[in-house]
Amino acid sequence: MKHRLSEFFVGLLFGLGLLLSGMTDPGKVIGFLDLFGAWDPSLALVMGGAIFVGIFAFAIAKKRTVNFFGGALRLPKTDQIDKRLLIGAVLFGAGWGLAGFCPGPALVSLFAGQGKAAIFVGFMIVGMFIFEIVDRRRQQSPLSNT
Repeated sequence: MKHRLSEFFVGLLFGLGLLLSGMTDPGKVIGFLDLFGAWDPSLALVMGGAIFVGIFAFAIAKKRTVNFFGGALRLPKTDQIDKRLLIGAVLFGAGWGLAGFCPGPALVSLFAGQGKAAIFVGFMIVGMFIFEIVDRRRQQSPLSNT
């Protein structure tokens, strides 16, 4: 139970950070991606802050085998850049650029009552279901190389 509480509070902290930094506004994202117009660098500053904190957090995590609540700590075991990662990154970036949302800010915006976020989250869920179906078929295929 305490693991679920910690997940809730970490998510709450993340959502509050998104709200305070203004990153739930799709206009901020679109402004960041508009390199030849009215470019808004604020998203780069938020990302830079997250990377800075992440560097120290991962340095600590790599030295541990359990999380702060005693549960198993599972970090990625590979740093390989493969076709699946590249395709996923392109699809993620295209959706982010077109809608101005990525999953975290979209969920915060949805619960803040933004109608555009509801459309994005709905299609995000559809995309997740499609991924699950395609991934299961890929894993069951005799031609699968995994």
